[in-house]
Amino acid sequence: MKHPVSITSIASVSALGSKPEEVWKEYLSPAHFIRKHNFNGKDSFAAFLPASSKEEIEKLRAGNSNFTNVDDSVLYAVLASRQAVEKAGWKRGEDIGINIGSSRGATSLFEKYHEGFLRSGNAETLASPATTLGNISSWVAQDLKSSGPEISHSVTCSTGLHAVLNGVAWLTSGMADKFLAGGSEASLTPFTIAQVQAMKINAREDLDYPCQALNLQKGQNSMVLGEGAAAVCMEAGNKENALAVINGVGYATETLKHPVSISANGTAFQKSMKMALGELPANEVDAVVMHAPGTIKGDLSEVNAINAFFGKQVPALTTNKWKLGHTYGASGVLSLELAIMMLQHQQFIPVPFVSEAKRSSELRNIMVNAVGFGGNAVSVLVSLPKQ
Repeated sequence: MKHPVSITSIASVSALGSKPEEVWKEYLSPAHFIRKHNFNGKDSFAAFLPASSKEEIEKLRAGNSNFTNVDDSVLYAVLASRQAVEKAGWKRGEDIGINIGSSRGATSLFEKYHEGFLRSGNAETLASPATTLGNISSWVAQDLKSSGPEISHSVTCSTGLHAVLNGVAWLTSGMADKFLAGGSEASLTPFTIAQVQAMKINAREDLDYPCQALNLQKGQNSMVLGEGAAAVCMEAGNKENALAVINGVGYATETLKHPVSISANGTAFQKSMKMALGELPANEVDAVVMHAPGTIKGDLSEVNAINAFFGKQVPALTTNKWKLGHTYGASGVLSLELAIMMLQHQQFIPVPFVSEAKRSSELRNIMVNAVGFGGNAVSVLVSLPKQ
């Protein structure tokens, strides 16, 4: 990148909670937040928001009549965005670019409206606007009273980091001074769980850690769905209040052999990491927060890509999906949050059941990866801000 982009705040709501201090406290613990739940007669592991965060969401809904019938994915995004904007010191009514994406969109409402349609043959009046992807960024913009551009998209599981890419593009081109990027997902519904089960990528073993992300010795897939949202405030240049600085972004798409496949050597990952690294020597990357969904092929492919790209200088590797599940479109920005927190606290958060993993004592530069159906990968290089 010719010009750095400062991250002046980041906020989230997930199974770890919604306050930075509690999120970091949970990262320091080896505990996970995955439990078995009955979805329409079928048991499946999932990672839900805690009761305290659910209460915050319901307060949001009750506090604005316009929020009465919106999907939870909208409210998750509103909550994270409010917190991020407040921490950045931005004001409501400012010209802020907004890109909050989602892989699934208004999952719960869509299933509800479709079920009603099958029963009656008629759709509810607001079924269409309430289930469009643009619904998320539009409501966030309404809540913040922003006059900037509003963008929503789905690039499957790399949606959140693609939003960050868009923010970098808008800021470095001079088309925006402030940009709010993120992802939101409220996909813990019977139909979504059934889709994951149909692909046989879900966790099915009652282990101490049901999601075995980054365990390359696992004998079966172990992906677990989670819910949540994350939003990041970005500004061009090196800002005095920066939590971290984006010094590189990369993206790539590889040829598909199957709709949900990724090559054995993670070709897209290798290309996206190379682009994000730029002119920085590979040995200066201290850690990688991996996508690592907990599937056999997905985890191994990314590790193979990292080994091929870094050679003998492989950084410390970690992921957060064993703890909070795979939050689809929000997952990349939640991984970015983990990277920023590790930089702030100068503490590497390992995967507790991967004992042979390398650990890093000094953290200056961290690569964050995401990939989604369609063979697309995104990498973002975040660094300590200049003092």
